[in-house]
Amino acid sequence: MSENNLQPRTALIVLTALNLLNYADRNVLFSVQELVQEEFHLSYEQVGFLTTAFLGFYMVAAPFVGPLADRYSRKLIIAVGAIFWSGLTLLTAVTHTYTELLVRHTLVGVGEATFVTIAPTFVADLFHENIRGRILGVFYLAIPVGSAAGFLLGGELSGHYGWRFPFYIAAAPGFLLAIITLFLKEPPRGQFDSLKETPERGTVSGLIRNPAFLTATLGMAFMTFSLGGIQVWIPQFLIRERHYTLQSANLMFGGIIVIDGILAALIGGWLGDYLLRRMKSSYYLVSAASMLLGIPVMIVALFFKGPIMIPAIGVAAFFLLLNTAPLNAAVINSVGAHIRATALAVNIFIIHILGDVPSPTMMGWVADRRSLQLAFVLPIIAMGISSAILFYGMRFAPAVQADGGFAEAAKVH
Repeated sequence: MSENNLQPRTALIVLTALNLLNYADRNVLFSVQELVQEEFHLSYEQVGFLTTAFLGFYMVAAPFVGPLADRYSRKLIIAVGAIFWSGLTLLTAVTHTYTELLVRHTLVGVGEATFVTIAPTFVADLFHENIRGRILGVFYLAIPVGSAAGFLLGGELSGHYGWRFPFYIAAAPGFLLAIITLFLKEPPRGQFDSLKETPERGTVSGLIRNPAFLTATLGMAFMTFSLGGIQVWIPQFLIRERHYTLQSANLMFGGIIVIDGILAALIGGWLGDYLLRRMKSSYYLVSAASMLLGIPVMIVALFFKGPIMIPAIGVAAFFLLLNTAPLNAAVINSVGAHIRATALAVNIFIIHILGDVPSPTMMGWVADRRSLQLAFVLPIIAMGISSAILFYGMRFAPAVQADGGFAEAAKVH
């Protein structure tokens, strides 16, 4: 394999591994929050606010990081951010009050924002735009694998060593990967883009007049509301409402997330790229359809007991995760390369302020006053809104170079 072929693949592997640690770290808390709630005597709403605060600071930090990444070295910012969040994760050992844990969690959100804002733009510039669905499918494998790793680490290790210990395991590899990132070759911005940078695509002010970006972002926001709330509260739903043990609830849900997530990320990315040769709106279509199909299955999973529950949770999770690669590809392709990190920062701010920043606390509020089961009505409604926005957004999809470029991409990479 030539050096030209090896470079982008190596970078993709390193950044995917770092993304995996990113999601493992944040999901460890979900797996042990039953123990945290007992130790600190917290309400559901207080537990939900830990995630809300994390994502709030994560969201606010993104707009400051994005413009820097459009002007300076992306790999340097990624590496510094990874060291920062990994160091803070190790400090979990000295958190002995709810306030200390809250501060730790919010600062980790600031560190992780540097990665999530920048890394997708780095990956997008490594490969041709007509295979971005598949490439981002590989990159976003980190979401299910990392999430499952967090649930499994927390569920297994917390019972033997306490709820703080799993955070050490999640944090340690981040330092090594941060150093490796510094040796990656940074790709030229927009080297494989075919569309011109119009005022709507190429300027920050143009984002508010860019319907392709706005519909993809708003559709993602309501998807994030649904996914974020479900991810936070499903383990406790299984423990409190369905009487699973902490270990079995995390093992079952972690297994579903990793299997479904891998299949969904790869299938969603491939399907979006395959249909792109036939219709420019394929990324929007796959994402919208997956959200719509997930609604009835989610209702069955959460409101019907018996042997059908676990398979239904598995199918619902698959549909929720199927849009991960195509929807991120839609956002990336909707803007020009030289404002892409800034656009992703705006995207991150919007999807979290409307999505998983409020959803855990809102669901916790409903759980405290009604029931945890009834709280899941909120993410089901959000799935329907997301689907409607993305179906509408199909008309605004940019016409990227879908035909003929496949041979070129295969030859180059």
